[in-house]
Amino acid sequence: MIKNVGIIGSGTMGSGIAQVAAAAGCLVTLFDVHQQALDSAKQSLEKITNRLVEKGRISSQEKDAIQNNIRYVNSLKELAHSDLTIEAIVENIEVKKKVFQELEGYVSDTCIIASNTSSLSIASIASVLKNPERCIGIHFFNPAPLMKLVEVIPAIQTSSQVLATSQTTIENWKKVVAVAKDTPGFIVNRVARPFYGEALRIYEEGIADFATIDHAVKSVGGFKMGPFQLMDFIGNDVNYTVTQTVFEAFYNDPRYKPSFTQKRFAEAGYLGRKSGKGFYDYSQGAKLPVPENNPVLLNSILDRILVMLINEAADALFLNIASAKDIDAAMTKGVNYPKGLLAWADEKSIDWCVKQLDTLYNHYHEDRYRCSALLRTMNLKNETFF
Repeated sequence: MIKNVGIIGSGTMGSGIAQVAAAAGCLVTLFDVHQQALDSAKQSLEKITNRLVEKGRISSQEKDAIQNNIRYVNSLKELAHSDLTIEAIVENIEVKKKVFQELEGYVSDTCIIASNTSSLSIASIASVLKNPERCIGIHFFNPAPLMKLVEVIPAIQTSSQVLATSQTTIENWKKVVAVAKDTPGFIVNRVARPFYGEALRIYEEGIADFATIDHAVKSVGGFKMGPFQLMDFIGNDVNYTVTQTVFEAFYNDPRYKPSFTQKRFAEAGYLGRKSGKGFYDYSQGAKLPVPENNPVLLNSILDRILVMLINEAADALFLNIASAKDIDAAMTKGVNYPKGLLAWADEKSIDWCVKQLDTLYNHYHEDRYRCSALLRTMNLKNETFF
């Protein structure tokens, strides 16, 4: 049973994971090399937990328990007693490897060493450890206390016991676990690429502007945020880098090709909300653009983005990245999609999906629009995902 948890990195993600573990009754040691970052994390937790008490989400006793369960340290040696450590630092594989090598010298032989990376190779990170069987990916979504999904990613070196213990622990923390194969982007960051990529492509072709594309996805599809709103929220620099990383990791597969539009916005410093301007203007008094309300246009935009998302989800299942259940759970619990994509495919019909994709491929003759072999096979056999 996991009781003592070490968290490396006290930024938004690390402190969020610490809160989740502490709320579940674990004794948490939160490490950061910068004392200022630790002080900030402690103050932030106090504000968050006070707000939760005010809203009636937790009692004052629970608030005290969460705060008392977290210890703040600036020496990695202080994590020596941990049963599980989760790293949540900069998304740089060499930095992570260096930290893991040092950490392994302090913790016990049975301590699980996990990374919160969103797309880096767990196998590569594990390779620097003397005991790589203890290494696993445990990927939370931001904000960690609110988002239900956690992707658990065993590397090829990970022992079955480490996987089982990690999965049970995260479920005990009241999270929904989706087990994913150690491939670029895992489930969510892989399957979600067309949400941004196809929206950008539609804009670049002059079919519709940012506001109309977002309006189509929200009003017809039921998504909480449109792709351009979401890219502005995430940050165009961050979103572009993830797209570029996935594209390169898949040996330049055209399905994941980055957009020059987003690249130029990032280069211009139009990063989104954090810079005050992105695809939209967030300055005080700025007027939001008015979208078109042509039902035919709106439906065609949604259909094109949706079928590309379904195709990606189907291919993830075809390549055994995760189970159909976990893929749909990942997209609804990890990024708040209104429906699981594979369930959505059943609703629209597999035949509809295949015809939509074939129409796109026949028009463009780009590999970007190739239909997943699984969809084509299922259509021939008249099968459904669920």
